[in-house]
Amino acid sequence: MRSGEELDGFEGEASSTSMISGASSPYQPTTEPVSQRRGLAGLRCDPDYLRGALGCLKVAQVILALIAFICIETIMECSPCEGLYFFEFVSCSAFVVTGVLLILFSLNLHMRIPQINWNLTDLVNTGLSTFFFFIASTVLAALNHQTGAEIAAVIFGFLATAVYAVNTFLAVQKWRVSVHQQSASDYIRARTESRDVDGRPEIQRLDT
Repeated sequence: MRSGEELDGFEGEASSTSMISGASSPYQPTTEPVSQRRGLAGLRCDPDYLRGALGCLKVAQVILALIAFICIETIMECSPCEGLYFFEFVSCSAFVVTGVLLILFSLNLHMRIPQINWNLTDLVNTGLSTFFFFIASTVLAALNHQTGAEIAAVIFGFLATAVYAVNTFLAVQKWRVSVHQQSASDYIRARTESRDVDGRPEIQRLDT
């Protein structure tokens, strides 16, 4: 019979052999986390944004642009038609672009694309919509034939201009705050890195 020391030595060799074979096996379980798919699952509406000033303005813009577009589409005859076509293009474009931004902001989808400056994007959209809605409404008011649909389109066009102008003012303030916060964070990061370099003289010797 084998003694206890021989059995212990045999078991130790067997365990070490199994560990080596397990380490070299291509079927050993991995510990790397599996990346979760970030699709459209888990989308949630942000009620705070919709109840806020920017959210309410976005909803009003979409509604006014849609009503103005519907009013201009009910006109069957026009002469000249350039002003009507321009108003139609402006109201439709504003409705589509603002509607897309409203969906992105209300569902927080813009947070998944941090590469885009969304504050600046909203500012550009509201600024251009204010300018073009004002021009289109003014031209339509000067060239209309005093029909009910044209008068309604002009009224809703100027209302949309006013709402977009207010949103532009708020977007400018929000963009300035974001730029100030970004510059402040960059300054703090630069100061922190300079302190780390000052506290490590070996880095200074390498630089010199």
